[in-house]
Amino acid sequence: MFETLKNAFKVKEIRTKILITLALVLVYRIGCFIPVPGIDSKVLSENLAGNTYFSVMSAITGGSLSQGTLFAMGIGPYINSSIIIQLLSVAIPSLERLSKQGEEGRKQIAKITRYVALALAVAQALGILLSFGNGGAIDFTLFGTNAKWATYAYMTAIYAAGSLLTVWIGERITEYGVSNGISMLIFVGILSTAGTSIINQITLIGSDDMAIWRLIAFLAAVIVIFCCIVYVDLAERKIPVQYAKQVKGRKMYGGQNTVIPIRVNANGVMPLIFAFAILSFPDLIFNMFWPTSNAAIWWAMHMGAGSWPYNIVLALLILGFAYFYAQIQFNPDDISKSIQQNGGFIPGIRPGKPTAQHLRRINNRITLFGAIFLALIALVPTLIFTAVAGTGSSLINAFSATGMLIIVSVALEFDKQLQSQIMMKNYKGFLK
Repeated sequence: MFETLKNAFKVKEIRTKILITLALVLVYRIGCFIPVPGIDSKVLSENLAGNTYFSVMSAITGGSLSQGTLFAMGIGPYINSSIIIQLLSVAIPSLERLSKQGEEGRKQIAKITRYVALALAVAQALGILLSFGNGGAIDFTLFGTNAKWATYAYMTAIYAAGSLLTVWIGERITEYGVSNGISMLIFVGILSTAGTSIINQITLIGSDDMAIWRLIAFLAAVIVIFCCIVYVDLAERKIPVQYAKQVKGRKMYGGQNTVIPIRVNANGVMPLIFAFAILSFPDLIFNMFWPTSNAAIWWAMHMGAGSWPYNIVLALLILGFAYFYAQIQFNPDDISKSIQQNGGFIPGIRPGKPTAQHLRRINNRITLFGAIFLALIALVPTLIFTAVAGTGSSLINAFSATGMLIIVSVALEFDKQLQSQIMMKNYKGFLK
């Protein structure tokens, strides 16, 4: 990674892209500190301290949500919109046709995704503000004593605009910088939250003799878990494919050997996001409309984060969504058809339907292992971190399972992008 960065800075074109990326990330981080009038950040931070859903959201946005700043919602609405459109592309024929129309189709889908993101940003901003208002973190006298609706409308517009501005910054990083801009902003937000939590823990060393040992043990556990995530994230099953030789005219084509790589964790962090979103949705609804009701208290006691029913349901949802998402991403019938049309075959497997069945069987087995890995990552690190750092430590939310998987995925993708651009530049220099 460091060697790749060193080589990248030697190339002027790539160096410029890296500097543009850093500049846009800086603009994003400045927006994370711009306060919104009418929000009491101190009261808001106290209210969110015991809420698991908002704590995770705040960690992804770099602490912006807990401070109620301009980019409080971050890139969340756009991510949700992308997931919804991706799933609908499988169910709605018109969207499926657009996804197969090349560059023009992708532009149309991107435009639809932005409109859906705007609607989700407005809805999510209103929901968050309703929760803020129940906690007493909003000053409803900004537009007069009887203009509560105006305060909600004003703040909803600000937060929705902040979310769309974040999307714009991410798209500019993708266009002019390095790697995917949306992923990069999430990566920066999680790193910022983790860094802040570590600094807060360091400040406790003077008043708590065990603080330094807890921090050392915690960081050691984080390093071990990161190594496990990287190992599994890079693991893949390579299925050999041979192509028969074909004589066309005076030339011979084919006859080469290749492989079909199937990653163990091909689904990435998506099953985790789906599972957490479904389990967090009731908690969000209760906080918005019935924060002190008996149903909200029962849910917090029996289905709250960390409880055994919560962990069991979370693991089952992760397994289910892993298989669901695998079916969307990997189509054995299409791959088998493509191999057969190009004169290829898998050694020991007959072309056609047997090849599709063979690929489906392998994919199901690998998906099962990847799903079990995701379930373990979602449950085990939290238990380890709680035992090491103590219950209620800010380090636990800062190093969530989703956050660690995103950090690894984005870092590896960033390294691959740099390597590919360095290689392309070397090829251009060779041709000249």
